[in-house]
Amino acid sequence: MALILGIETSCDETSAAVVEDGSRVLSNAVASQIRQHAPYGGVVPELAAREHLKAMHPIVSQALKDAGKTIGDIDAIAATNGPGLMPALLVGVNFAKGLAAANNLPFIGINHFIAHIYATFLDTGIEQLKDPQLYPMLALVVSGGHTALVMITIDGKAELIGTTIDDAAGEALDKASKLLGLGYPGGPIIEKTGVKGNPKAYDFPRPLCGGAGKPVPEEHKYNFSFSGIKTSLLYHCQKLGGPEIKLPEQEFYDTVASFQEAVIDVLAKKTLKAAKELKASSIVLAGGVACNGVLRQRLEDLTPKKIKLFLSPRKFCTDNAAMVAGLAYHHLRLGMIDNLALDAFARLPQITTVPFNR
Repeated sequence: MALILGIETSCDETSAAVVEDGSRVLSNAVASQIRQHAPYGGVVPELAAREHLKAMHPIVSQALKDAGKTIGDIDAIAATNGPGLMPALLVGVNFAKGLAAANNLPFIGINHFIAHIYATFLDTGIEQLKDPQLYPMLALVVSGGHTALVMITIDGKAELIGTTIDDAAGEALDKASKLLGLGYPGGPIIEKTGVKGNPKAYDFPRPLCGGAGKPVPEEHKYNFSFSGIKTSLLYHCQKLGGPEIKLPEQEFYDTVASFQEAVIDVLAKKTLKAAKELKASSIVLAGGVACNGVLRQRLEDLTPKKIKLFLSPRKFCTDNAAMVAGLAYHHLRLGMIDNLALDAFARLPQITTVPFNR
């Protein structure tokens, strides 16, 4: 049995968790910073770091208490060391290093992006990750910082086949929400507001999906772009007399629903196109935007029956330390231990392997 204490501070949530053998979540404590960042309509990195500093010790203590464990029971300390906001990442990484050094425990740095994929299987049993019938596996990781497609093979090899060339989907939803005066975080508010509108009322663009007789450039066929949809929303609102002038109620709801529909349509089309062309046996939906009910339902409706669809449990979609501790178990199992000189990194690196199915 291996008990891992995981720490997550990549953005605006301070989280610590204790996970046994990579799958049994004994605790998952989270301190949110939504209230602190809401006045700014987005995350302020320096503010996030200060809030992490305040919350770090209490959250780690809470995770150990909830799990009924002490630091003496822990076999390794893991922390997200990227990608993410550097000021925020450094708080968690350095706290984890200090805790590991003080207690003579192994330290493991975890790629937050890969952890999101792994989170999908925390509740359903990680043993199925070894099932050869699930591969090649196509993972769509979609959040405020990332929108990317990864192909994973049975031998643990991985390839980033597509990513966003500008805004991530979650970022676009946050910016749209700010533009429309809905508040932060944008994704949940837009989904809730969009229920009252007609998603087909307005035809927002679907960038890099082909249209108007223009084929998608080969190098972008699996890439995403959401900046153009956001700009189109601005022009749309100005044309209707907003956002400075309040839009009529139904036009407002229709606008929100149609904007969300454009984002969801792009995500679903790109994912299903890649799955078909690359002959994926399964699709995984993960990341914060994977909480969106419209996206989940769209993939459930359109994914061919021969392809197995995995939707990350909503409680593990947003940033959390359970996915960090869970993935760290496989690093420990494979002897992938990091030294205390390991640094944090902001941008998503090229992904070539994953440890959970090796």
